[in-house]
Amino acid sequence: MRKSIRAATMAATSVYALGFGLPALAQQGPTLNMGVGSPVTSLDPHYHQLSPNNAVSDMIFDRLVQTDAAARNQPGLATEWRPVGPTTWEFKLRQGVTFHNGSAFTAEDVVFTMQRLPNVPNSPSSYAAYARPIVRMEVVDPLTIRFHTASPYPLLPLDLTNVRILDAQTHANATTEGFNSGQLAIGTGPFRVLSHRSGDRIEFERNDNYWGEAPAFQRVNFRMITNDATRTASLLSGDVDFIDQVPTTDLARLRNDNRFALSETVGLRLVFLGLDHLRAANENSPFITDNEGRPLGRNPLKDVRVRRALSMAIDRQAIVDRIMEGAATPANQFLPRGTFSHVADLPQITYDPEGARRLLAEAGYPNGFRIQLNSPNDRYINDARIAQAVGQMWTRIGVRTAVEAQTWATFVGRAARAEFSAHLIGWGSNPDGSHPMRNIIGTVSSERGWGASNRGRYSNPELDAKLAASLVELDEAKREQMLIEIQRMAAEDVAVIPLHIQTNIWAMRRTLQHSARADELTRAQDVRPATMR
Repeated sequence: MRKSIRAATMAATSVYALGFGLPALAQQGPTLNMGVGSPVTSLDPHYHQLSPNNAVSDMIFDRLVQTDAAARNQPGLATEWRPVGPTTWEFKLRQGVTFHNGSAFTAEDVVFTMQRLPNVPNSPSSYAAYARPIVRMEVVDPLTIRFHTASPYPLLPLDLTNVRILDAQTHANATTEGFNSGQLAIGTGPFRVLSHRSGDRIEFERNDNYWGEAPAFQRVNFRMITNDATRTASLLSGDVDFIDQVPTTDLARLRNDNRFALSETVGLRLVFLGLDHLRAANENSPFITDNEGRPLGRNPLKDVRVRRALSMAIDRQAIVDRIMEGAATPANQFLPRGTFSHVADLPQITYDPEGARRLLAEAGYPNGFRIQLNSPNDRYINDARIAQAVGQMWTRIGVRTAVEAQTWATFVGRAARAEFSAHLIGWGSNPDGSHPMRNIIGTVSSERGWGASNRGRYSNPELDAKLAASLVELDEAKREQMLIEIQRMAAEDVAVIPLHIQTNIWAMRRTLQHSARADELTRAQDVRPATMR
């Protein structure tokens, strides 16, 4: 074997005073108690593209290309990268990095990881897209690797921000179940897993051999508290020190309590509605009937006029003001203003219920129809409440809407199987329009690795062709204009119905400080005592 294996050792860390002003923290010493609002579905870093999973993966594993708080690319396990030919990228790897078990990190681990991505069984949202453009990997030496692509591919460094690196030896026959047991949750990251109770909590210990900046806390209790009221109550009572997904109903209270501090930034997460594009125009959609509850014999969502009417019927500003308490921005596209390929002159979607009724009548539904809107009730901020509000707005234009909200664990499996007629979901994007276009809008294709989260099964061959062309364009200015055009097409065709972009907000004891991330990942390494600056 190419890797030198040494026994893993952990130096004992003395308990030290951190100078916290609150008694609970002073008693805890170097332990951070976190309460997060979304369940972690797996410790396998390649199983499910899901922000809570990615956050925990960042605590255990590392990426070749990391991202900073503003989602800009930064060196990680790779110290530098450059194109060395029109279809070849070379990455220089960091020296002296070891996995938690003492195994040395080399280029062969990168090869193994990339080969694993398309081969994770039963993945509900695969990472395969990030390996598809690579036709060959070349290990130049233990700390240099070259990726060869079939055509020019400018997005490779961006793609690699999504891929956590595994140990070729330790994980040669790894299963998702082995990761979830904690036994195989072995990476090069700042924390190692001590225990994992699925859906409940993960206990971490600091990796004192970490190559990067040392985390502030020796131990982390990472608790999944999906009930909003319970999560805030846990912070107020001192049961936890830090929470994410701060309930909007508690924002004013926490802002006015000098025991606590908030950390916030405009995020990259769009909350949107996916629609049934899978069933043909002459087929029944599973949760659409006529007003008497009988099958329609057709799928009205295949008519762009109906999709446009449903979008026009939504008062986004009212949702932002009354439900999100201002902690969001009404959206007409995937990306927030200021990001690469944001469509600056795309018209806002005007709330126009009368116009929506006219469009429905023009499409052949003057009396509307019945539909069910499905939603999670424990994944996004106010998700079930937003779905209820949308349902009421649709009902006002004659589309009588029943809302079914259920736990994320149940919802996401059904959404992945395209069981719904309409569903509320979110997407935490990279700041590049190619990312949601490939994953949400591109036609589902295992060969290309597209459509991993295209749960409405939208498909537009003309858009696909333009997207494929953009992925090989090396001129960044031209590529941006191509992506802008693609996003215009998706908006005009109402591929999905955008609602709003979340503001990411965390709350903590005032004795802590936090680096707010645009990608909304909640990671223990971003939390420090307020006195350590």
